[in-house]
Parts: sequence; structure tokens; C-alpha cells
Amino acid sequence: MARHELIAGPGTVHWGYYDARLKPVLSIAPGDTLAVGTESGRQEHVAQVGGRASQALRDILEKIPQGPGPHMLTGPVEVRGAEPGDTLELRIRDIQPRYDWGYNQFHPLAGGLPDDFPYTVKRIVDIDLERRTAGWGAGVRVPLAPFFGNIGVAPPPAMGQVPSMPPGAWGGNLDNKELMAGATLYLPVFNAGALLSIGDGHGCQGDGEACLTAVETGLWGAFEVHLRKDMRLKVPRAETPTHYILMGFDPILDNAAKMALRETIRFLGELRGMSRDDAYTLCSLAVDLRVTQIVNGVKGVHAMLPKALFG
Repeated sequence: MARHELIAGPGTVHWGYYDARLKPVLSIAPGDTLAVGTESGRQEHVAQVGGRASQALRDILEKIPQGPGPHMLTGPVEVRGAEPGDTLELRIRDIQPRYDWGYNQFHPLAGGLPDDFPYTVKRIVDIDLERRTAGWGAGVRVPLAPFFGNIGVAPPPAMGQVPSMPPGAWGGNLDNKELMAGATLYLPVFNAGALLSIGDGHGCQGDGEACLTAVETGLWGAFEVHLRKDMRLKVPRAETPTHYILMGFDPILDNAAKMALRETIRFLGELRGMSRDDAYTLCSLAVDLRVTQIVNGVKGVHAMLPKALFG
């Protein structure tokens, strides 16, 4: 199996959207490893950090027009043989920060408390690569726990260009902090080649992503990419060494929770042949519902189903 490297730059980035009409910048085979380098930042961040900002980020800002969303996405990558109805299995082998800086901000009419904070605050965050912490001032250092906020395939062609902000059936802006190294993400495929894109590096983030952003930074990631012809999904799923993760998305948080519960009940039926009644009551006993994020318009809830229940 081959190893491929794809680094963010003007020729490998699309900014702010997913679209089935995009041409792939790389083609890989199922079973190959994909190493991805991503970028995050704006001109004001470059001005603040000076020479710490990469030339690639400067070139992207100069040459690539921003679409309807804020996220720089590396890709898309064609997975040869992928067809609509298949599932892409992404085994996340490693994630590391690329740089010693990131940023965090909020602005009016966004975030979890838009009425309470009707103004803009932006800050550069110093990342200690050796200690693996993000500096927050006042003696506070937040441990790094890097993951990619945006991992997705091209959406159904009829949807056209989809902003990078909301999560959906194609994946996209999942903002799920469980998707660290060691996790596996499953994405339904809607187009030939799947057309995988990755970006929105987070140095660390709490569930909810309360103010709007995490520690936004450039990341390295290594993914082992597999194609599942035996799995049919309508929405993404994931797993870690300890949990199965079932997801729900909706502009209304209650509906996102209901979707995550229904996905868990469906999954328990597939995994154990469990009746809907038994699966529903098991959810009440052993499944944790967590608020993934509340800031992307389409909100997220993920259900954490412990693998230890099954011996």
C-alpha cells in the first residue's frame, strides 16, 4: 500500500465549501495512507505573527478566493473505485500541530452566547510544541488534543456548492473532538471517487465549541483510507478504541439529540440484533449524549456507546 502526501497550498486548497464539481488534486487507492498538511489563518493573523506564518498560508490568502464558509480545505482526494452508496473508512493514525501558533476569536451574531457578546475579540494563541499546551494567560495552559474540525466527502451533486460551516451527511464541519489519533471515521459516499477534503485544524476544543472557534491552527494528519462496499450509511459514524460514536445534526439541538439516539438504536439493531425497545432502554442506561457543537447553524450531538458493554 502506498503513502501519499498532500500539503495545503494554492494548488491543493479550496476555501469555504464542498462541491462535487471540484476536480481531485490527488488520486489514491483503497488501503493507501494519506498524509495531509492543513493551514488556518487570515491576513490579520499573519500580520500579528509575522515570520511564524508559512509562505503557503500567505500564498493561499493571496491567490485563492474565499467561498461561503471560513475553512481552508485540503483536497479533494479521489479514492479510486469509490461509488455512490459505498462508505469511506478513515483510520486516523496520527495528528500533530504544524506550527507554534494558532488563534481564537468570537464576533457578533455568532457563537453560543451572541446576545451576551455583541462585539469582536481576537487573540493569537502561543502553542508550546514541547509541552503540548496552548497558552491562555493568567497562568492557564490548555493541553493540546489536536483533531480536524472538517473532514468530508463531496455532497450529493444536486446540492451544488455547500458551505463548509454546517455538518451533514457528507461529514464536513463535524467539530467532534473525539476524532483524534486512534479514532476511525465512516463517511457515506455520494460521488464517484468520494472526493475527500480535510481542514479546520484544532489544537484543542471543548464539547460545544462555545465561543465559535477552537484553537485554530495548521495540522499534520495521517489517515489510512479504506473503502467499504459492505457498509451502507446515511450519516457519518465513528469509533474510538473505547466507544462507538453515533451522530445527529439539526438546527434545533433537541432534534440533533433525537437523530443521534435514533442512529444509536439503529446501530444496536445492526450490531447485536437488538430490538428497538431494548436498544432504546439501553441508551438510557449506558449511552452518553454529548453536545458536539452549538455554533455552526446546524448543531451537533454525538452519542457515546461504550464498547465494554459487549465484552
